[in-house]
This record gives sequence, structure tokens and C-alpha cells, in this order.
Amino acid sequence: MRISARADYAVRAALELAAAGDDTSLKAEAIAEAQGIPHKFLEGILGDLRRGGLVVSQRGGKGGYRLARPADSIAIAEVIRVADGPLVSVRGVRPPDLSYIGPAESLLPLWIAVRANVRKILGEVTLAHVAAAKLPDEVLSLADDPEAWTNP
Repeated sequence: MRISARADYAVRAALELAAAGDDTSLKAEAIAEAQGIPHKFLEGILGDLRRGGLVVSQRGGKGGYRLARPADSIAIAEVIRVADGPLVSVRGVRPPDLSYIGPAESLLPLWIAVRANVRKILGEVTLAHVAAAKLPDEVLSLADDPEAWTNP
């Protein structure tokens, strides 16, 4: 799995909005500056998040962006999907749409298992978890494994 810059920026922008609170709107410029995201790129991402129903925007002096729902009801997976599409694909194809033959046949259940694990983690961790630095114990346990931090 590869997390694109677009997905990373979308999650970081959503976290800025989560940290701001339900009743606070932030301007795109403020989000871009706080997270070191190119402003023009962020505008497109925020537009996608708005069209995807994750953020709402308001024009005017007190305008800006805010989350459309409470941060504890928005999974990281939702933000990534809206910004970048499916969480896991192989050559741009979703695993259930693949087929293999011969010795490669067992690749399909492997890709499905990878997708299931990615979905489990990113689908259970919400913006509120990350913004409050209170990740679920299962995630912390995986991250505590020293092998998780090495690049083979």
C-alpha cells in the first residue's frame, strides 16, 4: 500500500479541522500554513472532501471549512477514499476483480487479506483518535514492534 501526497494532505487537513472543533471554521490558507501543504493543491483536496460530504464550507468573513460530522464519526479510511479512491488496489484494480492462474493463484487471497487488514486499521481509527493522540491499543501495539520501524 502506498499513501499518496494527496491522501496524506487530506488527512492532515481533516485533522486540523478536527482539532479546531465542531463550531470553528478554518480558512484554507490557515490549514495550508499550519500543515505545510501547498495552498492551491489543498484547495482541490478540500473541494473533494466537501463533495464527499466530509467537510462543509462557508463563504464570507467568518467563512472557511469545518468537518461535516463530529471527528469521532469520521474514519481515516473515509478521508483517504474521498481524496484518493480505494485503499488497496493492484495495478489500479480492486482485489476482487483480479484473477490469477497457476502458482500465482494464491495471490488473490493474499491481496484480499492485506486489504482486510488495511481496512480494519484505517476504518476503526477516527480523526478524533489521531487529533487527541489516543490511538487504539491495537494500533499502538503494532507500532510498538521494532520491526515495524525498519525498512527491509
